[in-house]
Amino acid sequence: MLHCPRNITKTAILLSVILPTSFATALAADPTGDWRVADGVANIRVAQCGGNMWGVVAWEKEPGGRDKNNPDASLQSRPTLGMPILLDMKKKAGADSWEGQVYNAKDGQTYSSSITPVDADHLEIKGCVLGFLCGGETWTRVGPPIPSSPSNSMAKESAKGAPKAAPAKTVGAANHPAPKTTGPAKGHAATADTVGDICLLGDIARFSH
Repeated sequence: MLHCPRNITKTAILLSVILPTSFATALAADPTGDWRVADGVANIRVAQCGGNMWGVVAWEKEPGGRDKNNPDASLQSRPTLGMPILLDMKKKAGADSWEGQVYNAKDGQTYSSSITPVDADHLEIKGCVLGFLCGGETWTRVGPPIPSSPSNSMAKESAKGAPKAAPAKTVGAANHPAPKTTGPAKGHAATADTVGDICLLGDIARFSH
């Protein structure tokens, strides 16, 4: 019978405990992907664009929504599908948390906000008015994490002074391997993904490039 040295056996046991834990931690720290909001009325697609996190409405339970509460009258007719919700969120030093702003279409206001992965399938979002009166909710993952895309790479190079890539003429040329379908409640038919790579959306591209 083949015997393993005791130190090798101990190392193997230690790795069997550490590796799954480290993998789970890595997943938990990734806020990208599609997330179902707490009341189930929408999915928010989160991706890294130009080094920071952005999130847009990727699916709506009730299609055809408009940003009717926006204080800017010129934006009140824009579709809520594809609309940025999480705005230019920067990673907090020493923590698996990102801070920036969140746009609340229900009242047309923008608030200071943070997002923090709770685990691989849950994302906590908090928002505050003038630094207090804070509230939050937890979103549930409905799509896999989104890897970095050429859009992100171009944005980072532009920030360093490299020649800026020509802006995309169409929205949704999916450089991200985003899900082909998104959002339906269990038992309902899947809907086509019309949002695609959020880093190519005009409202995000002009900030992140």
